[in-house]
Amino acid sequence: MSGSGALVLVADDTPDVRDLYSFSLNHTGFRTVTAASGEEAIVQAVNLRPDVVVMDLMMPGIGGVEAIRRLKTDDVTKDIPVIAMSADHADEMRAAIGARCDRFVRKPCVPTDLIEMIRELLA
Repeated sequence: MSGSGALVLVADDTPDVRDLYSFSLNHTGFRTVTAASGEEAIVQAVNLRPDVVVMDLMMPGIGGVEAIRRLKTDDVTKDIPVIAMSADHADEMRAAIGARCDRFVRKPCVPTDLIEMIRELLA
């Protein structure tokens, strides 16, 4: 089953994580764009309007929670589904839900589980 060319923005400050998820998503038919910070993720989301955003919560500068909050309160990006990811699941999950993320996944996340979650959001 492919990603049908849907565009996924992968925002994570760790290059290996961005590469892993981008490779896995591209391999299953999704198109990807990446961001290394919350600021970059906001700019990419506004400019490219991806179908889904995968947002790490712990990033320098504007963190993932604040980036999600900004995306969900902007008329241009508010309807883009956001999957929040974090290794610190308890406090970060509450913060991400408060920022109105659509799903939360604990890191490390197996790429196939992330792909399935994205497909569910796009269905």
